[in-house]
Amino acid sequence: MAWRRMINNTRAFSIPHENSTPGFSRFFSKCPAYIVKVGIPEFLNGIGKGVEAHAAKLESEIGDLQKLLVTRTLKLKKIGIPCQHRKLILNHAHKYRLGLWRPRADLVKAK
Repeated sequence: MAWRRMINNTRAFSIPHENSTPGFSRFFSKCPAYIVKVGIPEFLNGIGKGVEAHAAKLESEIGDLQKLLVTRTLKLKKIGIPCQHRKLILNHAHKYRLGLWRPRADLVKAK
């Protein structure tokens, strides 16, 4: 009998499925503006931390972003990318494939 009362009480306190709960609205805000066309230079500039210095080398060796997204660490090592930069490129490539990260567009400054 006690478990029936507990189940009935939890139904009364259940949270509605709408976004009316205070505090949760900040998790559903709009995403910042993104670059429409993402190439290797835009991808590396989005990563930052000195990785953008390898843009010309990667464009000549690999070609396009889709090939960079499936490139493995040994290929990057043969091209001559340092270890820390390889880690950053591969980590962000994995996030980009999953849709968890995209390089931000440069905001236009209002004059």
